[in-house]
Amino acid sequence: MFKNQWYAVEFGHRVGTGPHGVRALGQDLVLYRSASGVVAQSDLCVHRGAKLSLGRMTNGCIECPYHGWQYDDAGHCVKIPANRGDLPVPKKARVDTYPAVERYGYIWVFLGDAAEADRPSLPALPYLDVVAAAQISGYRAVTGEFRWEANWERVAENAVDIAHTPFVHSTSFGNRDKPEIDDFELTGLPNAAVATVHLEPPPPGGIWSVFMKKKDRPPVKTSTGLFFPNMTMLEVNLSIGQMLIFTAAVPVDEHTTISKYTMLRSFFTGKWADRDSQRRTIKIFLEDQPTVESQRPGLVPTDLAAELHAKSDSIQLAFRRWRQGQIEAGAKLVPSGASTSVGLIASPARRTDVDQQWVFPERASERFE
Repeated sequence: MFKNQWYAVEFGHRVGTGPHGVRALGQDLVLYRSASGVVAQSDLCVHRGAKLSLGRMTNGCIECPYHGWQYDDAGHCVKIPANRGDLPVPKKARVDTYPAVERYGYIWVFLGDAAEADRPSLPALPYLDVVAAAQISGYRAVTGEFRWEANWERVAENAVDIAHTPFVHSTSFGNRDKPEIDDFELTGLPNAAVATVHLEPPPPGGIWSVFMKKKDRPPVKTSTGLFFPNMTMLEVNLSIGQMLIFTAAVPVDEHTTISKYTMLRSFFTGKWADRDSQRRTIKIFLEDQPTVESQRPGLVPTDLAAELHAKSDSIQLAFRRWRQGQIEAGAKLVPSGASTSVGLIASPARRTDVDQQWVFPERASERFE
């Protein structure tokens, strides 16, 4: 897990004007909408450690459910109900607030303390680069999620692994009898890695057999890519139309990942086909799950030579080189002891407000850089 990156952590439609809790990179966040836009804050009241996501919104502020402390969307505590009217609110009574935006149908949170000029840009996702997925003309979108007991890097690498398709997915869209991968070049570097190949399809089954010929089917043009750090894409160009799956591999902690996916299709665009799209997407995850969760070591090795690689692993290798750059830059988050929590990731305000005291300074110190 790396700080100072934009992470897609939740679907936009799940976040409203009330507190909404999510967990990412080993810490709890609370999301909500205010007059200034989407707000992402540490889900931790600095008074007695209660979860703010269990509270409510009062006068535009998030109110702690325990003692009613109120925080504005910049993280400043503006009211302590138990205080007399002549007692000021301590300056250090504040929670970490992180930059957050809504784009492509997801809420993206910048988890780190880098200055705005030093932050990477959000990825430019094809087909989602203009409006949210559900608004794209000619496509039908469905969303959902899947939980893995596995590290997010293993999950993300699996999503873009071209060579595993004929074997792991031989009962869905892979062809075990034709596993060869043609040569390809990567695009999108250095902040993404995208490849396009032509895969031999298996004979169609179910409802698909009505619309597709069983013989003389041409290779299927397929693109897959990883947009660093945690968004993957699968594009399949079928004879009846196009299918795309964008998935945010949310790092809950070192050993838990939640895949939040948006599946687009340009065929069967009626609502009646949504359930089948959901079922087929989950089927892919279920086919992958036993292998991904059993990989050892559970964490991707930091040494590129620790595992053997083939030419078809080019996307994964590009990701690992990017990952190595983050490690060398000191951005890797280290869990606290045996816990899966990395403590509190420092927000930008901690770096700019150097003269103010903060609660839990030891939990947001340089040891997490």
